[in-house]
Amino acid sequence: MSAVRHLPTTRDDLLAFRIDGEVGADDMAAMARRVNAAFDRHDTIDMLLIFDRFIGRDTGATFDAEAMKAQFRSLTKVDRYVVVGAPDSARRMIETIGSVIPVTPMAFDKGDEEKAWIELGARPA
Repeated sequence: MSAVRHLPTTRDDLLAFRIDGEVGADDMAAMARRVNAAFDRHDTIDMLLIFDRFIGRDTGATFDAEAMKAQFRSLTKVDRYVVVGAPDSARRMIETIGSVIPVTPMAFDKGDEEKAWIELGARPA
């Protein structure tokens, strides 16, 4: 079973994913294909990652060509990067990312999923 599930939203330029478990290479590749397709359709997008239970990721998961392409493109194509319930290490990285790339990072606690949706002006579809 996939650890990353795409969540349809009420905004076409918002990609939302729910993460539950260990993210494998297949999960990263599928997520990257969806992200790159959104980059092809929009000048910029917002991203929402909701962490239910994050175990980690396979060592080679980020070395997929499609994933590397998405990571590179995200430097100029992601406007707001919002996470809910991220592990402490990921949360600290996300909160400081705005000083490195032109993105507005936001991190919410596990119980604040509704606040994240409101901040993004969207709902699950």
